[in-house]
Amino acid sequence: MQPQILIIGAGKSATVLIQYLQQKAVENNWYIILADGDVQVAEQKWNQAKNGHAIGFDIENDELRAQYIQAADMVVSMLPAFLHIKVAKDCISFSKPLFTASYVDDHMKALAPILQEKNLLFLCEMGLDPGIDHMSAMELIHRIQNKGGVITQFKSHCGGLIAPESDTNPWHYKISWNPRNIILAGKAGAVYLENGSIHKQSYPTLFHATPLVNIPSIGPLTYYPNRDSLSYISIYDLNGVKDFVRTTLRHPDFCVGWDTIVQLGLTSETQLHLNGNETIQDWFRQHLVKENFESLYATLMQNETIRNQFNYLGFDETKPIPTVHNSSNASILQWLLEQKWKLSPTDKDMVVMLHEITYELNNVIHEVNSSLVLKGKNAVETAMATSVGLPLAMGVCAYLKGEINLTGLHIPTHPNIYKPILKALANEGIEFVESEK
Repeated sequence: MQPQILIIGAGKSATVLIQYLQQKAVENNWYIILADGDVQVAEQKWNQAKNGHAIGFDIENDELRAQYIQAADMVVSMLPAFLHIKVAKDCISFSKPLFTASYVDDHMKALAPILQEKNLLFLCEMGLDPGIDHMSAMELIHRIQNKGGVITQFKSHCGGLIAPESDTNPWHYKISWNPRNIILAGKAGAVYLENGSIHKQSYPTLFHATPLVNIPSIGPLTYYPNRDSLSYISIYDLNGVKDFVRTTLRHPDFCVGWDTIVQLGLTSETQLHLNGNETIQDWFRQHLVKENFESLYATLMQNETIRNQFNYLGFDETKPIPTVHNSSNASILQWLLEQKWKLSPTDKDMVVMLHEITYELNNVIHEVNSSLVLKGKNAVETAMATSVGLPLAMGVCAYLKGEINLTGLHIPTHPNIYKPILKALANEGIEFVESEK
């Protein structure tokens, strides 16, 4: 019988994954069912390809969800992260392997003993960041350790940006992934290791005075630390390292502006009680008065960069805010950004990654940098969709071909996983450039 792959979720990040697996399904005689809550979206993404079909079903429909998972040989979830657990529990019930691009959360961690007991594989963090960052970092780490090097410093930077040729606004940013995640970025603060000491940063300080790093062929970018870097020290087998941090890359002006957004409380998810007919200007001015931010706002607007950025977003526009978007400052801001930071059809986004590693070998200190710059083709075939979707799709292929034969809960830090994926990515022209001194 044909192996059957169930893909749940046909959103923006799934485009390249779907296209790649469509091609491989024909080559290997696999069958794909593409499911989405919106059947029209699923059918549009499937585009009448061979060896599969598109369907629409509500992920909250327990009976239907279980029916499709039971019939599949493996499941790929491209749903929002908080919905993975529903799929995961069904996959356990019917002993189906599950692949995702999302972080391993506490719900997924709790399933690890059951997966090991059932000899079942759940492979997570198979996208870009997390995903390609793990694979490329571990390949480099293992290579250094195998020749006797002792790593003392590890910094990993990654960002989804706009390509220079499509950079047309003062934020130097356009949306190429889930806009909700842009609003939420950094809210959990960050913890990392620096000079052998644990450093913590709270959300209000995260975007302030961010450091610069030079990216080959791109130039200087700035970065802020991601969530909990410390948990990856043991995962990367780097116990004893003095510096360890995972970060997000942005244009320097972006962090100046976003620091202002945070200071002014515009990402707050506190429930608002608006009348329903407020304009953007009404809401923004009421917010400044209510929170006593008028003086702070006036001071911040003396900065020309910030002033241009806020003018671009249109906080003084008299356009009415749709009721569906007025539940909180965060939801209003997201609505605004989705309009102002929208990719034009011919725009190209850009994914940038850099690993900075310092290690000691034979009493000599070495520094190695490994970087990746990938540009998208247009607003649909984006670098973000490519770098999130391709490694996940390649993981599916490697599993079905028997190249990945692990069981349990995994992320792609094991050679059995990252070697075939990095090789397949290189075949698609996605390769890291290394320099050492």
